[in-house]
Amino acid sequence: MPRENRKRGKKHKKSAEDVTDFNKDVLHPEQEQELNEAGPSWIIPARNDAAVDLNAPFGYVDAEVKAYFRTVDVQIREWQETRPEVDGDADVDPNEDRRMFFVAALTEMSGKEKQLATDPDCSTILERMIHSMDDFVRRVFMDRLSGSFEQLSRHRFASHVCQTLLAVASDTVSREVRGVFPPTPESQEEEGELRTMTQLALDACEELLPSLSSLVLDSFASHVIRALLALLAPSVLSSVNSVPGRSANFAVRSKKSAAYKARQGSMKSVFGEDGAEQRRTKSTPKEFRDIAARFVSALRDQLGENEVRALAANQVASPVLQMILELEAAYGEADSPGSIMDHVLVGLITQLHESSSAIAPESDYLMTLLRDPTASHLLETLVRRSPERVFDSLWQTYFVGKLSRLAVHPVANFVVAQALERVNAEQLQAAIEELSGVSNKIVKNARTGVLRALVDRSAGLPRDAERVVELVATGFDLGSEDGKKLFVPCILSLKPLGEYKRAVEAASKLAEEPPKDEPRHKRRKAEDPLEPTTQGAILLQSILRSSAPGVDVSINSLQAIGIDEVIKMAHHVTSSRVLDALLESPTVSHKDKRKFVMSLLGHYHVLVDDRIGSRVGERCWAFADPYLKEKIARSVIPHEHALAGSAYGKFFSRHLALHILRRDPERWKSMQTVTKAPAIPTQAVAEHKAAVTASDAPDSSPKRAETGKRKAHKQDEIDALFDATLGKKVKKAELAAPAVDNEQETDKARVEKERGGEKGEKAKGKSKKRKEREEGVEDRDLANVLGAIRAAPKDDKGSKKRKKAH
Repeated sequence: MPRENRKRGKKHKKSAEDVTDFNKDVLHPEQEQELNEAGPSWIIPARNDAAVDLNAPFGYVDAEVKAYFRTVDVQIREWQETRPEVDGDADVDPNEDRRMFFVAALTEMSGKEKQLATDPDCSTILERMIHSMDDFVRRVFMDRLSGSFEQLSRHRFASHVCQTLLAVASDTVSREVRGVFPPTPESQEEEGELRTMTQLALDACEELLPSLSSLVLDSFASHVIRALLALLAPSVLSSVNSVPGRSANFAVRSKKSAAYKARQGSMKSVFGEDGAEQRRTKSTPKEFRDIAARFVSALRDQLGENEVRALAANQVASPVLQMILELEAAYGEADSPGSIMDHVLVGLITQLHESSSAIAPESDYLMTLLRDPTASHLLETLVRRSPERVFDSLWQTYFVGKLSRLAVHPVANFVVAQALERVNAEQLQAAIEELSGVSNKIVKNARTGVLRALVDRSAGLPRDAERVVELVATGFDLGSEDGKKLFVPCILSLKPLGEYKRAVEAASKLAEEPPKDEPRHKRRKAEDPLEPTTQGAILLQSILRSSAPGVDVSINSLQAIGIDEVIKMAHHVTSSRVLDALLESPTVSHKDKRKFVMSLLGHYHVLVDDRIGSRVGERCWAFADPYLKEKIARSVIPHEHALAGSAYGKFFSRHLALHILRRDPERWKSMQTVTKAPAIPTQAVAEHKAAVTASDAPDSSPKRAETGKRKAHKQDEIDALFDATLGKKVKKAELAAPAVDNEQETDKARVEKERGGEKGEKAKGKSKKRKEREEGVEDRDLANVLGAIRAAPKDDKGSKKRKKAH
């Protein structure tokens, strides 16, 4: 210490207490030795308690590794948006560079899978890489996660990685069921036997089954359970995704997760190899059915009745419970006392087993499910999958006499619509009578799902179908004949007749007003009161697919509103679907479809000059017969140049081949006839090919064999040389036209076929060059070879015998 900072003073003697404290601080020799070995005294030794960071239970990822995988993510994103360049050389793999890059990334990932899966940034990169992994790499990755699957399922970021892995594992399992296994690399043979994806999935199920009841309630693990159930029983749970009004992936990911994944861009293989596999029907081994049944029994054993009912209103657990109920019903275990469905229905199945004629009392719990936004989805599943007698009891107890109130409820109307799709003829008639008094309220509150369900259920019952159409017309105040002329526009805009007329008047007044002198950025797009609604379009599509009464009313309304309104409908993304249903519906007669297509003659150039209208025009063209196609094409000829400059109409104009129609109408007609010819059935094609093969097969008689040998002896060296160089080229196009297997033949092939058919009639009087150019059957290389053969000296017949001089 510097001298100027020192202070003088008396030294105080230490008291007895200070001496005692000093003696307490004196360390034992063993402790002093431990501290000396640890280092200086100012270093604080680490605590021995094992505290685990829940955000990174397997450790944090190094900054350098994270930076490397960011570059991997950028490169994979770029490759996913572009296709690999295909060179002319067939021996060169266009994906070679991508495979080398991907192998390097996988090598860097080896041993760090769990750390990367729990990292907030790298977990998304892992999901993107999983889609590009082959079957062997997926099995290795799944094997590295085994043993920690429960912990990873509960993690915020790793759970998404597990979901994606289980989603793509279905393709690998399907290939394993078919006996397709990838070869094991030589570098992996020394590391032991790698389990198949089927066995890895079964082991993951065994790991999660003991804690299933807690995982179902976990906000992250519940989504992994859904993905696992979808992997185990894709055939059963695919019917859940096909229910109207539900998205394709609602059972696996939440809306928030699906929106986040959509923002991450395309998730597909960078090698472009997974397109065909997605369209293939998924097949699963028989062990998957047994383990899926164990999930149902495990949840039934681990939870009591009240605990199962509590899951119904839980936003996290309710979707899992729906899937469990689907599996239980599919495996035939629902109609038994003590089942999960029995627990949710408050013992209704047990009561019916004890007394089949018993009338179940109304339960406050089920009435709550009817009106709860979350639990109503579960009740929809119960209504759809319950046994017949259970549904009859539910209908009698909870729906009869209450339809007028439930049909207009913002939540319960969805359950009513689901129940109406299962009712029998007597129940349907009673429902129509009960709902006839509240049809106006149903339309006013936009609860069209109930009306759609009535239309769909009455499709096979003509008498009930007519009553349902009258019910719909009454709801829109369209009871009179004049009112039914506006049947389509009123339903499409979802407005009753009086409100629709007022909206038309308001729209006309708004169009007559002069535009305001405001800057463009300050202008607000005025809401169109006549804007087509999705609910109205869906209702009209159901009506057009139903029986005759609804179809006739809709078609008469389309004819009454005029062609301008029809074209306006065709140009709108929502209302155009109604016209698609008109052309595709099997209940609409061919005469009505033809009449609709002919009503657009003279307006096709306006119809197809739009992004949506061009698609409707293509559908009309596909439906038309050759005679009607000629009518459409000739009506478009005056506007050919305008359509050629249109961004959308030019494609329709090219498809019509107007240049051929102007120059050669007969050939154009024959082209349309070939295009419209029905496809030959597959079995007929196979039989025809077999017959042709049998007729072309060489005869086994000795005479035919001798002829072949004689021809072989007659062939000289020049012919053999040309055959080896050029091959045996046979011009089959002149002998017979190729068989048409489908309707997707290209226009170029059709033109060549027609040219080949007309060759015999138009060949006379044409020059040789014109014949070669138009018929397209002359092979220049072959012609040169034949010319060289003709010019060669013909000395292969042997030397002539000289006459003896006499």
